Amino acid sequence: MVSQTNEQALEAAIEQQLTGTCLEHRDRVAEGGATVAPNHVYRLGYAQDFNAHYAVDNQQFWAFLEATQGDELAKLQKSGADWQQKILDRYDRLVKKYGLLHLLKKGLDVDNAHLTLFYPAPLASSSEKVKARFAANIFSTTRQVHYSLANRREAIDQVLFINGLPFATLELKNPWTGQTARYHGQKQYRQDRDTSQPLLQFGRCLVHMAVDTDEVYMTTKLAGEHTWFLPFNQGYALGAGNPPNPKGHKTAYLWQEVFRRESVANIIQHFARLDGSKKDKLPRRTLFFPPLSPAGCGPSAGGPRGTGGGWSDLFDSALGGFREIQLHHLGGVSVD
Repeated sequence: MVSQTNEQALEAAIEQQLTGTCLEHRDRVAEGGATVAPNHVYRLGYAQDFNAHYAVDNQQFWAFLEATQGDELAKLQKSGADWQQKILDRYDRLVKKYGLLHLLKKGLDVDNAHLTLFYPAPLASSSEKVKARFAANIFSTTRQVHYSLANRREAIDQVLFINGLPFATLELKNPWTGQTARYHGQKQYRQDRDTSQPLLQFGRCLVHMAVDTDEVYMTTKLAGEHTWFLPFNQGYALGAGNPPNPKGHKTAYLWQEVFRRESVANIIQHFARLDGSKKDKLPRRTLFFPPLSPAGCGPSAGGPRGTGGGWSDLFDSALGGFREIQLHHLGGVSVD
């Protein structure tokens, strides 16, 4: 594989894997069946569609609701011309109070309407209706997202969305240019990103990742210099890092397996969790995102229990990872 060595090339590689195309070739569908498999495709997002005030992709958010819940929207349309603003304001209030994970699972009540914000992944025994609902979810990826209301020039390298709602931010680095996720990516999140902005506020996004071609690091809470990152690597030869990948980058598992629609759905449904009481203010609670188990036993291994996949391995790994994170937060020890 011929490697380009700048961050834009890594952005494009991730985008092309997820969507089947990229901004550089938006009018040309990528060749090769595996890259654009029907159950793997994200939509190509555009930075101008991002609403920094509410931290949503306007285009994908309304496209999902209009395509799947027209009857519920009709109830709100009767209330007046500001019905869309009413939905966004209600979402904003509740995501600040309960976090995105809660709303993805429970939905959003607005006056006499109930809006489902995410349809869960089906089991093998699920009805065709359940499968069709999951297929209606809109997964999308957007590059160079200008997230700050205070400084319009600041941008996150890449953001992944479900139905217009952000579940992961990525800061990308490339060791070939002397920039690494371990140091420069984490430093960028700690020092150069404004965590008072909606997208980066705790709970409004499930995970923030520093990524290069060799390693991945993650956190669920950005807190300036006090931000702690955990490795999101497969491990190699009983040590840290990732094994060589003869077909591409060592971290390709992230966009080829972890970010598959089914993988993300199963993380949301079964493994991510928000600890603490609903009576507690959101910043006082703890959001857990499962780490990878050793190579071959992580998200790439299959579906949740009962589907014949290997998610029980990830579940066991996640429990161990939760214990590590709890110790990490309580004792202030960096886990690597």
